[in-house]
Amino acid sequence: KTCPPRVIAAGKWVMLEKTTYVDPAGNTRIWETSKRTTRRANTEADGVGIIALLKRTLHKDCVVMVKQFRPPLGCYTLEFPAGLIDEGENAEVAAVRELKEETGYKGEVVSVTPVTCLDPGLSNCTTQIVLVNINGDEMENINPTQQLEFVEVILLPLDEFQLKIDEVLKKEKISVDAKVYLFGMGMVQAFFKPRELPVLKQ
Repeated sequence: KTCPPRVIAAGKWVMLEKTTYVDPAGNTRIWETSKRTTRRANTEADGVGIIALLKRTLHKDCVVMVKQFRPPLGCYTLEFPAGLIDEGENAEVAAVRELKEETGYKGEVVSVTPVTCLDPGLSNCTTQIVLVNINGDEMENINPTQQLEFVEVILLPLDEFQLKIDEVLKKEKISVDAKVYLFGMGMVQAFFKPRELPVLKQ
């Protein structure tokens, strides 16, 4: 059981609410929650995250990443391209637009996840992860021009994704988005672990 939340503070992009609710044991509890003020009507997702795979002849497939300064952390981060869903957009349209703005690449949507939560202990923020293929042999993708000044595009080979991220972490002070690292761990489990022979137990 949850009572209507009470707004504690509100800014242009974020607000802080206090929610009073009754837990399964019957105890009344209070929870502080951050919420975006930008969620559009008729949508459950605040934004999109984009797993963009750059495919080029005679090159390894690469994941298109972005490096940018994030004030809440006070440092640079390595993330998937991402952004908020604008009015009248669905996840697919928002992903193609955000990818073009942040990286300059034009991609084609392959699949979209259901609405997923990001940090449910802190916020009600939600996202849909969109898988996008980029034909790197197309003229507009050979020398892409990004529209955001303070975002650095980084290409990491798909077959060495986690290894390359670990190398970046050793070389510089940077924070890696959890979704990015989990994707890397998943790639290792899917493509390399099955090839390892199990240790025979005596």
